[in-house]
Amino acid sequence: MNGESPQAKPSPDGDRTSLQPEALSRAFVDHVTFTLGHSLEQSTAFDRYSALALAIRDRLMERWIVTKAEYERSDCKRIFYLSAEFLTGRALLTNLQALDLEAEMRNVLAELGIDLDDLVEQEPEPGLGNGGLGRLAACFLESMATLALPGQGYGIRYEFGIFEQEFKDGHQIERADEWLRFGSPWELARPEHAYEVGFGGTAHNVPDGTGGFRVVWTPESAVMGVPHDVPVAGFRNGTVNTLRLWAAKSSREFDFGLFNAGDYVRAVERKNASEVISKVLYPNDSFEAGRELRLRQEYFFVACSIHDILRKHLTRYARLDNLSDKVAIQLNDTHPAVAIAELMRVLIDDHRMPWDEAWTQTVATFGYTNHTLMPEALERWPVSTFERLLPRHLEIIREIDRRFAREVMTAYPLDRGRVERMAIIDQDSPPHIHMARLAVVGSHAVNGVAALHTELLKEHVMRDFAELYPERFSNKTNGVTPRRWLFACNPELCTLVTDTLGHTRWVEDTTRLRELEAHLEDPGFLERLGDVKLQHKRKLADFVRRELSVSVEPTYLFDVQIKRLHEYKRQLLNLLHIVALYLRAKRGEHVVPRLFVFGAKAAPGYRQAKRIIRLIHDVAHVINRDPRVPEVRIAFLPNYRVTLAERIIPAADLSEQISTAGKEASGTGNMKLGMNGALTIGTLDGANIEIRDAVGEDNFFLFGMTVEEVVARLAVSAAGRPACEASDELRAVLDLIADGFFSPDEPERYRSLISGLLDVDEYMVLGDFDAYSACQRTVSDRFGDRKAWLRMSARNVARLGGFSSDRTIGEYASEIWGVHPVPVPLPGGGPTGRGGANVGA
Repeated sequence: MNGESPQAKPSPDGDRTSLQPEALSRAFVDHVTFTLGHSLEQSTAFDRYSALALAIRDRLMERWIVTKAEYERSDCKRIFYLSAEFLTGRALLTNLQALDLEAEMRNVLAELGIDLDDLVEQEPEPGLGNGGLGRLAACFLESMATLALPGQGYGIRYEFGIFEQEFKDGHQIERADEWLRFGSPWELARPEHAYEVGFGGTAHNVPDGTGGFRVVWTPESAVMGVPHDVPVAGFRNGTVNTLRLWAAKSSREFDFGLFNAGDYVRAVERKNASEVISKVLYPNDSFEAGRELRLRQEYFFVACSIHDILRKHLTRYARLDNLSDKVAIQLNDTHPAVAIAELMRVLIDDHRMPWDEAWTQTVATFGYTNHTLMPEALERWPVSTFERLLPRHLEIIREIDRRFAREVMTAYPLDRGRVERMAIIDQDSPPHIHMARLAVVGSHAVNGVAALHTELLKEHVMRDFAELYPERFSNKTNGVTPRRWLFACNPELCTLVTDTLGHTRWVEDTTRLRELEAHLEDPGFLERLGDVKLQHKRKLADFVRRELSVSVEPTYLFDVQIKRLHEYKRQLLNLLHIVALYLRAKRGEHVVPRLFVFGAKAAPGYRQAKRIIRLIHDVAHVINRDPRVPEVRIAFLPNYRVTLAERIIPAADLSEQISTAGKEASGTGNMKLGMNGALTIGTLDGANIEIRDAVGEDNFFLFGMTVEEVVARLAVSAAGRPACEASDELRAVLDLIADGFFSPDEPERYRSLISGLLDVDEYMVLGDFDAYSACQRTVSDRFGDRKAWLRMSARNVARLGGFSSDRTIGEYASEIWGVHPVPVPLPGGGPTGRGGANVGA
């Protein structure tokens, strides 16, 4: 910094939200001084980050208020997106880009001797999601704002998000993710809209004053839900929508009587028990207490959200018979499915609406997105748990189930088995409530998230329901926001695209990336594309060397698999191939040098996934230290998260999308990596099929069994032994692992894992090995032809623009929600329609 430190000065009237450089500089220094209480030279890097975030939030605030006012003025229908996860990532850089202020702010800070990138790195990442589900929800909210759609997200303000992952001797260690340790400058608490949520107690009939009866639920305990609002800015438009996150607070903070009696622990016991609801994302559900807490979490945020939606609606219209005309609610998977029972309870019990009318409004209001074909992921709750925690909701679900059973009987009078298969409450011992079935029955629209997933949903998982309600089912293939996954994380590629196309309109309409196809034979363009990739690979190689002490050249093939650790995602198949490559290199065969990059967290209670993590580390420990085989190196980067993905994805050459066919709903990592020029090796699963169709089969490395072949194989035998006996290479790999080569201190460590695969190869890890290995040989051959590889990479960039979440959200809006854009004027760009609106309303 040159000269004396700038001193905070009073801002002239009217420039509190100005985008001019002088006003930006003043706002930043003002926040350092007046909000945080420091001089600029005494402030820490985190202070400066906080001050910059607050200065940017000021500029969002006016648009936030105007957006709310414009929605009120237009009397529009709104979409409310309910999700247990929102994996938003850092907000500072994306908000700067949304406001088109990145370059300006970078210059302003440089004049003060401050590097913007240093401040960006200070921002804690909100760990409010576990993986693809939460990241998709965040992409969807950003696209709603960019498309000027009147939308709002609802979720939980987890005090401790998805755990921070460390590795110790190959073991996954989970640490608390204290992202809120110092608060968040982006959120605004709205205690005036807090809501009391009840649990337990009894439901009983009381006279309604007209000769009839109504049901009154008297909860045994209650917790307060306090909303915290986060702005969601549209890209370079006037729209700023809201993500409202609910924090649990005790309805009784402190028992002074117990404290005075000397019982200091019990004095705060109730407070602690209440507030644990929003403490941790997805408590370990290996135990009954964890499962019960998870249901409490789901009902807590659903009850708060339904109350909030109806409060807004009644304030505006003072009636509920038009609810579905003005409100659409989307359930992001089964976690919020209890919202159907909650809306029915409120309409019937609190507002005395007749059952049939309430049910009509409920079904017309809700849409349901299914994200999984895995039976264990389709939530089921013991009836006894509902009876204890949500007795009134159990009564309502029983009545929904009774009426639905009658509907099925009428439609299929001679098919008793169908009635039993479709029951919302099954007849198992003990009986369970099937939340996915409740979601289908209680929604007017049900969608899958990739073409294959939707077909499998209709043909297998939900076949009976699809036959009864064919008009309800549709496909909405997932997408990702190009603003974060291209514009923010790969500015070098964006510069190349803009220079090549001669415009920036592709940023808001990524289908225009197709115009790059006219340049696929241009040596200059391909050379620059290769340089961009090499630049990112150098950065990642430096990062891997710093973090893991693993050294590779940036010319290596960077082979990337970054996703949640699950057996069906087949990180183990990838690892078996790595060991095979290692053995080939040891025999003196030519092996194209590769860096295998892993990023994955295993659920705390998922033991098999944790064993695979440890095996990957044990294999890496041996291979990375073998100086005779420098061609194969492994980097398992800890604590995979959005910011790490933003570092890895632009550097990837090969994208591993190798799930067992029929198991992955869609996947979005395949889209992010492909948009950034990585080529995909994958199965015909999830959105891989549509990606392959888009880029062309010559630009996609396909291997493995189809869904039909997997089903046929398992119908004969699930054993993996035949695949092992038919493959000398696979047998050598498995023997090496089972005999303890990679675990010499405990030779038996992985013997049971290997013997388990030989006995039951449910996910075709062994069954697909030879096909995968052969396909990887093709990858190596293609990588050796740099020009051909770059042309394939460019074609991926050009043809994957259709996998934008803007396209997906546009389809939801027009085909399911019936919601239309409400353009919001930019400040100073015409009438603002403020009308005294309040962002927090």
